[in-house]
Amino acid sequence: MQKKFTERELDRIIEMAWEDRTPFEAITFQFGISEQETIEIMRKHMKASSFRLWRKRVQGRKTKHAKLRDNGTDRFKCSRQRHISGNKIAKR
Repeated sequence: MQKKFTERELDRIIEMAWEDRTPFEAITFQFGISEQETIEIMRKHMKASSFRLWRKRVQGRKTKHAKLRDNGTDRFKCSRQRHISGNKIAKR
């Protein structure tokens, strides 16, 4: 992994990866890192047991991979997303 992230960006990447409904493609869109790089960040910044639980939970999960999702679920949305993706509406 070559990109350097601030503590805040790392926290946001981990938070997005932890959310069940946020696909890896959303992380790629916002931070320019691949699914594998996201997994490496999670491995580095989480306890080993927490990482194993997370990997077990998200592996093959439809909501974490845009290609596996139903056609009706094609968006990602979070209250803190406005400053990153330019959403017009923010809850904060």
